[in-house]
Amino acid sequence: MLERLVESLEASPMTKRGDYNYFIHPITDGVPICEPALLREVGCAMVRMLDLEGVDKIVVAEAMGIHIGVTLSLMTDLPLVIVRKRPYGLPGEVAIHQTTGYSKGELYLNGVSEGDRVVIVDDVCSTGGTMRAILSALDQIGAEVADICVVITRGDEDIGRPFKTLVKVAVSESGVRVVDTYR
Repeated sequence: MLERLVESLEASPMTKRGDYNYFIHPITDGVPICEPALLREVGCAMVRMLDLEGVDKIVVAEAMGIHIGVTLSLMTDLPLVIVRKRPYGLPGEVAIHQTTGYSKGELYLNGVSEGDRVVIVDDVCSTGGTMRAILSALDQIGAEVADICVVITRGDEDIGRPFKTLVKVAVSESGVRVVDTYR
């Protein structure tokens, strides 16, 4: 299982963002092309991994969580909430400050209410900055996080609670190496 994902990750081109070794991949960047078979493989693995019992909504971060969330939403019939990079000023909107390994900025959460049971899915967890920020906002609202799953984990960052991952990678200037996969 996850053969497409592993093969595509290990063939990923690399670039530098300051001192940060950044791999370019369809799941994490949307380029060069995101094939339906890869999205299906990721979606099927997430459906098997996630605790979806009693879940009301799927929460993803803009931008690279969107295609994963859409895939999962279509497979489960669960509504999708996108944490956006711009405010809309809707009642109950929560501003979230995030800091990652190569950027920082504001995110905005709408569409989640107190008592909602949600799962969070994302493309990658490397520094944990985005995930910690989203978890804090959901806690502030009073939503229950049933489960969390990311496609790719790099490093051993602590987000303050357990989460699931499809593949764990090691990244260096020479490339990406998959060191563990979901079974």
